[in-house]
Amino acid sequence: MSNYEQLHRQCRTLENLFDTKLTSYSQIVSAISRSTDDVEASGSRERWKDLEIELDELLEKLEEINEQLLALSKKPDSLSPSMLRAVENHRVVYQGSSRELQRTKANVKNALDQANLLSGVRNDIDAYKSSAADSLLAERGRIDSSHRMADEILEQAYETRAEFSRQGVSLAGISTRMVNVLNSMPGINNVVAMIKSRRRRDSIIMGVVIGFCILLLLSYLWN
Repeated sequence: MSNYEQLHRQCRTLENLFDTKLTSYSQIVSAISRSTDDVEASGSRERWKDLEIELDELLEKLEEINEQLLALSKKPDSLSPSMLRAVENHRVVYQGSSRELQRTKANVKNALDQANLLSGVRNDIDAYKSSAADSLLAERGRIDSSHRMADEILEQAYETRAEFSRQGVSLAGISTRMVNVLNSMPGINNVVAMIKSRRRRDSIIMGVVIGFCILLLLSYLWN
């Protein structure tokens, strides 16, 4: 009788503990479904795995105690009718707990799969956004570089035009000064005119001499 009482108390304790753990285990499904974080990174997988191991161990202990109670119930006159009903009730509770654990395991697995799928989709979207942003930044950098190059070329063109303008003004000033110098010294113009006149005279004389030589040569050849 005392053996029955001990097994009965152990079975009740394990059943209550199993119910508490199973409730916590079931709450993981809703927690995972609401979570927007990565399941692996948030540690949800470790939490549900630890609870699953504890529930499997509790269920195994319940099975052992139920087997011992069943063995006691098969001995004639060892248990009263109320004790036999309690043994049968423990057996029913154990079977229900086993089915509920398997159902909850399937729900948790589905929730984890969906959470991992959503996390993967979010990661792909974030990666695409990051890649698109990088491409836009790179394109913006190339456009800015082109604008800077165009600005530099325009600046160089403006500087070249300004330099040409300065040189033109400088040459015009020099030409003006030379004209002023020539106008202020009339003798120079006379010297230049005499040089040009002498060059024309020398050219005429040279032409006459060459013509005379050619006539002499032709006269010699004809004779």
